[in-house]
Amino acid sequence: MKVVTSELMKKIDRYAIDEVGIPGVVLMENAARAVFNEMVRFRDVRKRRIAVFCGKGNNGGDALALSRYLYEEGIDVKVFILGLESMFSGEAKINLNIAKNMGINVVELYQRDQLKFLERNIKEYDVIIDGIFGTGLKGDVSGIVAEVIDIINKSGAYIYAIDIPSGINADTGEVMGIAVKANKTVTFQFPKIGQLLYPGRDYVGDLVVREIGIPKKVLEVFDIKTEIITGDLVSKFIKPRHPNTHKGDYGKVLIIAGSSGMLGAAVLCSMAALKAGSGLAYLAVPESLIKIIETKLTEVIKKPLKDWNKGSLSKEALPQILELAEDMDVLAMGPGLSADENITEIVAEVVRYSKVPLVIDADGINALSKDLEILKEARVPIVLTPHPGEMSRLLKMDTRQILKDPIQYAKSFSKEYNVIVVLKGSRTVIALPDGRIYININGNPGMATAGSGDVLTGIIASLIGQGLKPEEAAISGVYVHGFSGDLAKIEKGEYGIIASDILNMVPYAIKRLLR
Repeated sequence: MKVVTSELMKKIDRYAIDEVGIPGVVLMENAARAVFNEMVRFRDVRKRRIAVFCGKGNNGGDALALSRYLYEEGIDVKVFILGLESMFSGEAKINLNIAKNMGINVVELYQRDQLKFLERNIKEYDVIIDGIFGTGLKGDVSGIVAEVIDIINKSGAYIYAIDIPSGINADTGEVMGIAVKANKTVTFQFPKIGQLLYPGRDYVGDLVVREIGIPKKVLEVFDIKTEIITGDLVSKFIKPRHPNTHKGDYGKVLIIAGSSGMLGAAVLCSMAALKAGSGLAYLAVPESLIKIIETKLTEVIKKPLKDWNKGSLSKEALPQILELAEDMDVLAMGPGLSADENITEIVAEVVRYSKVPLVIDADGINALSKDLEILKEARVPIVLTPHPGEMSRLLKMDTRQILKDPIQYAKSFSKEYNVIVVLKGSRTVIALPDGRIYININGNPGMATAGSGDVLTGIIASLIGQGLKPEEAAISGVYVHGFSGDLAKIEKGEYGIIASDILNMVPYAIKRLLR
């Protein structure tokens, strides 16, 4: 499913009006009808008292048009406009005049003393319609409007937001000072990025996407580069297996991971590669730790690397790694490697000389942050899987800044360094060098547990080894990982899920996708 920014949606609207010839008032009418149909479908609105809050823009026009449908159904509806009637223009003004001519009670809210009346009477309404701001909001909400939103949020009514909850940035999900906390949001034609990312997602409630008559031709006219990952999309990449195959047909994965005290990351990553379908998984660890790994893993092939009995790789391990990689289909490195100074040089040299695609996570990413220019010397595709803290080290900026606009930071980094970025989080963002963005919306809070990212690294590497393009593997791996977490949640709930629970659900997630 395609996702748009506020600016792109504005261009699509203009195309429909100016090029296709659909009057703006018709699109407004269609939007109002879409919300009305959603309301009467699921709630007995005919027995409710409804308050409709309207701004002076197109969002308010949608709400005013909706009030007519409600009124015609015999519903007790009252319209509150934020400002003076004289401030309305265009299609919003047309719908304001129609509502008044029909006899709908329209009240202006423009003075603070009027808010006392609103505050006293708001609890009389069972349902509230939010049509204050649309997707074009730029600055923070303040003044009387902010106070009205606060009153709406405290009303206890069931709240419908038209297109987007007022106060949410449509591009980042940021709360612009204050925002309406809706129970349901009916958006038009395409989801907006800010409806999917947190904190905006918390304010959207149930998200419903409805078409309003904009022709599908817009997908040809506009290059919409942002998309939600769906099971249907992933099923195009992960295919059923042919009966006449053997383990060599499903890829050789080499995993460079683990150090003293952090072997669990290596175990999880290598087992994830097998659980996701790899024919052969090789785990290379410091030689002083190989006996421990031998007791932990049965199906994974173990390879010792030089560490001079330190429990962390020495530089002498580099030729061994490059030699092992010669016979592999993909190399994953980073989980549990440690912050030893040798790791920085090892990772840099692997990036320079590897002949197979790379998946780099955790300590591998931290090593790269010392000199990002190394990425420009790579001769193979690279997938980086940072969490926000690791991304902050790559970009040399505060994590909180990245969380305000994760898509933009992932996108710019991917383009500059020609790598695939999998920026992990409650909404994992995948950025490709050509500007395409994929947003993953499955998964759950129970997956916020140590080792979860190591499992993801193993899945992505496995899928590359099985023949998927690195971008396909990143998209599919993230979805399978989240799906596996959701299956673990069904069995165990969100409390107490550990990484091995996610790991064990990977084959079941893939089985369902194939079905």
